[in-house]
Amino acid sequence: MLHLTRDRWATAEVLLALILYGRTLEQTIDRHERATFVKELVVTGGAIPLAMVRKRLASNEGGTKAPVLLVHGFGQNRYAWHLPARSLANHLARSGFDVFNLDLRGHGRSRHFGARSPRHVDDYVTEDLPSALEEVQALSGKRPVFLVGHSLGGLVSYAAAPRCQGAVAGVASIGSPYHFTRGSLSLQAISLFFEGLRVAGVPHVGLPVPLYPLGALMNAFRRVAESPFYPLPLRGWHAGALEPEVLEQHLRLAFDRAGIAELRNMFEWAAQKRFGGHHYDYEERFEKMDLPLLVLSGSNDDLAPPASVRPAYERSRSSDKTYRTAPLGHIDLLVGRDAPLSTWPLVSKWLTKRAA
Repeated sequence: MLHLTRDRWATAEVLLALILYGRTLEQTIDRHERATFVKELVVTGGAIPLAMVRKRLASNEGGTKAPVLLVHGFGQNRYAWHLPARSLANHLARSGFDVFNLDLRGHGRSRHFGARSPRHVDDYVTEDLPSALEEVQALSGKRPVFLVGHSLGGLVSYAAAPRCQGAVAGVASIGSPYHFTRGSLSLQAISLFFEGLRVAGVPHVGLPVPLYPLGALMNAFRRVAESPFYPLPLRGWHAGALEPEVLEQHLRLAFDRAGIAELRNMFEWAAQKRFGGHHYDYEERFEKMDLPLLVLSGSNDDLAPPASVRPAYERSRSSDKTYRTAPLGHIDLLVGRDAPLSTWPLVSKWLTKRAA
């Protein structure tokens, strides 16, 4: 069923936000923990249609604590936060939050609705998150929204939050490399290749590369990837940190498309040793932003080591900032076996305290 939630006029055209469907269903939070939720599929209005899955606890008759917008990382989609076997999105909804799980343009349902891949990470910063925040506030009572981002999603949240003053209640990042490649010799070696492209004047190409085949290949060779003989220093998860069925779900559902332009942006930032590079003011805006800030890193994260994540906490001038490290890898921080006992309660308690 199609429900029109509101309309507004802008630049002489009507922009419509739609709730495409709503239903009540029971879903898994973790292992044998289940709860009943109200689920809605929301599509933002405007030239760039963005899809969000909204979740609220069905029995929460007194209202929710605060709206939360989940922002996935590079090459991922909304399933990074929500797998059939383990769901941080459902955990936050059960904790009393109004949870909106976003597919950035070019990813997941947003791509299916016609939102093409970005030309630059700045498209996420200046268009996607402001548009999503506007709709979340409209649907959740005009309340300030907490941004929770994983990996690149955390960096996008860092950059967008200062531009959306009044709409953002706080920012929590999980495995987000503020100084990308720091602490990883392998990533630093790769950055030399991308720096060579820049010096040679090779133009940016916004070509998205499907990651589904890579996910299937990694799942097929999972045992090899987790063995001591695995030749690559980059894997994305810590060996043994995810049950085979949970890892299979993540590699099959959350692996989406990798934007070459986004990847080049991040490696160019690394070469310039500056968040956002020299052509954008991400760093200045974020560091002087005085909003509650939570920075989480994984000590076993080979894509965003603590050395690359912690500088966001150190350089922030927020009067309310928190830094924590968990013995987990990049994917494990969200859906690892130990995440429900470590990162999940840390995030929900941090949000609950600030929401109050």
